[in-house]
Amino acid sequence: MSGFGDPIIFALFLIFTGAAVMATLALYARQALLVSYIVLGILFGPSVFGLVADAELVKEVAHIGIIFLLFLLGINLPPQRLVKLLRETTWITGISSFLFFCIGALAGLAMGFSLIECLVVGAALMFSSTILGLKLLPTTVLHHQRTGDLIISILLLQDLIAIVILLVLQAQSQVNLPWMNVGLLFLSLPGLVAFAYLFERYVLVRVLRRFDKIHEYMFLVAIGWCLGLAQLASMLGLSYEIGAFIAGVAMASSPISMFIAESLKPLRDFFLVMFFFALGAGFDLHILMDVLLPAVIVAVLVLGLKPLVFKVLFQRSGEDEARSGEIGVRLGQISEFSLLIAMLAFDLNVIGDRAAHLIEVAALLTFIASSYLVVMRYPTPIAVSDRLRRD
Repeated sequence: MSGFGDPIIFALFLIFTGAAVMATLALYARQALLVSYIVLGILFGPSVFGLVADAELVKEVAHIGIIFLLFLLGINLPPQRLVKLLRETTWITGISSFLFFCIGALAGLAMGFSLIECLVVGAALMFSSTILGLKLLPTTVLHHQRTGDLIISILLLQDLIAIVILLVLQAQSQVNLPWMNVGLLFLSLPGLVAFAYLFERYVLVRVLRRFDKIHEYMFLVAIGWCLGLAQLASMLGLSYEIGAFIAGVAMASSPISMFIAESLKPLRDFFLVMFFFALGAGFDLHILMDVLLPAVIVAVLVLGLKPLVFKVLFQRSGEDEARSGEIGVRLGQISEFSLLIAMLAFDLNVIGDRAAHLIEVAALLTFIASSYLVVMRYPTPIAVSDRLRRD
């Protein structure tokens, strides 16, 4: 890309000009916008035209969008409501995660993978996509109602389980025992929550009240608070996303929380377009044929069984059939955390490249299919139908 000037600016030009063109075509064709961003990434990535050669750089920058997404999620969930929701959904998360783990492991075994590879495939199928689930969730309708709250609580508990699995995998390459790392995680989490609560109550809220008429200042403080706690969480062995979410929850009771939420939405969307582009750009078409059939089988299992399992579990918990079915469809895909688990396991030589590619292709297939299912059937901010479009 040396002939096109600065590679960063050229990559941004390709991403957002291309996304604008693809989004226009998608809207005319009544297709899902998220899928158009992924397809654009595949076309411009190394597998096809190679215009954006460094997909990892784009993905690292796009990670900021996920951090803001979790921060905005937390800002709309006061602590009292969050604790109540987590109590209600812990058993559903536990049972569903165990069932999907068994399904994935048995599928891997039937496809001839080794025992450890089957366990990793099972772990990858346990989780639903936080990004897709939240991106397609209206912030002014479902988010403040029970459907959105239940989805959010399930995704949060799944993310915590995924972080534990990532820590256990990382610990395999270290001298320390895995359970020591997991133990440190459970000590770090309440410590981070306590720090966020005390700092927000005795420092942050007073500063914001003192200068609440200067909107630019409040915007800067909110970004600094979000990224600062995300960085602190990373230093403690947690994820950036967990830190950003805790930062949001800590500010949820503040009278300026709604102003901050509205101010950060455009910034969040900017980085999330980059995330979905990077997801497509990181996809290697050359490996597709090697794992296409098993990946399709895994994707069909996920798309068929996840909505059904969640629907049954939520109905057993007392939710009505319509809400239970919608929650199941919205959670009916593989997670971006599954990609992280597969990449880490491959880097540590825990699994081979075929198992890693299986998880990657299956995740991408469920992302695309699930986007269509949700956008065409339920209210979303990017619905192609005016009847279903909700901000």
